[in-house]
Amino acid sequence: MLRQMKKDYISWIVIISAVLLLLEISFFNKGLIFSLPASAAMIYFGWKKMPRKFGKFLFWGGLLFLASSVLGMMTFRFFLLAIFLYMILQFAQSKKSPQTIHPVLTEPAGEPQDTVIVEQHPLFKNQLFGQQQTPSHVYEWNDINIFTGIGDSIIDLSYTVLPKGETIVFIRNIVGSIKIFIPYDVEVNIRHAAVAGSVDALEHHESKVFNQTLLLKTPGYDGAEQRVKIITSMLVGDLEVKRI
Repeated sequence: MLRQMKKDYISWIVIISAVLLLLEISFFNKGLIFSLPASAAMIYFGWKKMPRKFGKFLFWGGLLFLASSVLGMMTFRFFLLAIFLYMILQFAQSKKSPQTIHPVLTEPAGEPQDTVIVEQHPLFKNQLFGQQQTPSHVYEWNDINIFTGIGDSIIDLSYTVLPKGETIVFIRNIVGSIKIFIPYDVEVNIRHAAVAGSVDALEHHESKVFNQTLLLKTPGYDGAEQRVKIITSMLVGDLEVKRI
């Protein structure tokens, strides 16, 4: 019952938003008929002309033009208000009928033992701006799982000893580039998602990636003793994976 009410609420939000958008374009803000297609065209042709300066100017100018148009829309404000009210209702419902968890306790067979937790230092840290890279000398490997804002990440696996099994490199980036250098005897599995950018991964080359998800894997990955799984996602930027 509650799940059906949530679905109905979301459906009504979508329907009312669509009606408001038509009314706004038809009667209240006819300039959207020009501004939305114009900003979309600027983004598209700017992407086609990149990396030239004129292309970058068109692309980022189109994004700013689109953002200013959308933020000023009555439909967008209604959508934000509806989402905010939905979150309040969800919170109120969770307080009204909280989920109760009853733990099942069992007595230990022998004497209780203290659990030893070893703190490890990550190679990279979450940061909003700047470049990060692995040391240019021998270092101890730890799996990477970071979020970065604007900047580059450079990972060279030739200066470390990878453990047996699967090694994880997980990077989420807003704007920037990711460069990863892999030894020749290590198999690779790549999962990359980007709104705009390029990919140069081993034998796979794409100069322009637009709103794509790429899945790449070397033939011997599944049975390899040492293998690296690379998961990357970014808004705008380039991914480079090379043997070294």
